[in-house]
Amino acid sequence: METAPVVPFWGPATSYLKFVMIFQAPPDKPATDDYVVTRFVAEFINTFSSFVFILFGIYGLRQLHRKKQTGFRSISYLGLIGVGVCSAGYHMTLKYHTQMSDELSMHLLTTPLLYRILTFKASAERTRLVGIVLSVLFTIVMVVHMVMDEFLLHASSFGLAVYMIATRTSKIISQQVPNPYLRRKLRNISFFGIFCFGLGYSVWLVDDWACGFLIETRHAVGLPLAFLTELHGWWHILTAIGGYVAVVLVDLVTTGEVHEDPTEQLAWPIPPAARFIESVIGSAKQK
Repeated sequence: METAPVVPFWGPATSYLKFVMIFQAPPDKPATDDYVVTRFVAEFINTFSSFVFILFGIYGLRQLHRKKQTGFRSISYLGLIGVGVCSAGYHMTLKYHTQMSDELSMHLLTTPLLYRILTFKASAERTRLVGIVLSVLFTIVMVVHMVMDEFLLHASSFGLAVYMIATRTSKIISQQVPNPYLRRKLRNISFFGIFCFGLGYSVWLVDDWACGFLIETRHAVGLPLAFLTELHGWWHILTAIGGYVAVVLVDLVTTGEVHEDPTEQLAWPIPPAARFIESVIGSAKQK
């Protein structure tokens, strides 16, 4: 008995980027990559793994609310939430306009972080100049990307922004945190964030290069183990952790709040990961 074809709730895909999401198709039919779990969600794991960004953003906002220090400091955490919403919307619908919103949100997260670290303790004139330059560059990148369907500029500019945030934040930690104990704690947190970004990017590449093998693996293991091979979902989770770490560190060092070890106040899995890094570094020094 043949299964009736699934009618996508959102209609046919119009995006030009699609990430494989294949589970197990009947042996007499070709595998299909969209709307396998439900007709309302095109890429199930890719959609729901995007919610990790939202959870980290909400956690950060709650921490600020407890300190009664909302306002401009909320912008970056709202950026995390925006990335999650836009990413989920894209993977749920696979529409061109939701793809554009997904990619736009990535720059809406990194640009305010760049602004904060590049204007930290800067003069009013430099602050205005940095704001103008970042606004112009942001506009150019997004207009070129959307008008010309050009992906390389978008990806490379995002990668450059991440690199600048990581290196500049590390430099500010060295300059603004004189206490060696606190400086070490912040660096452990930053190491974990950088590791998650690097691992996430590696996973993203493997998902692209080993697509055929991953599809065969999903067919072989079936549900629910097939979920574990959805590497683009792991990319979401790992970059959400890295993004949250970046937002936290930039917020802490640019507001001068590093008076005590912040590790235990951060969202999971940062505290156990930072403690593990501390123990590994400590063991290495003892040897």
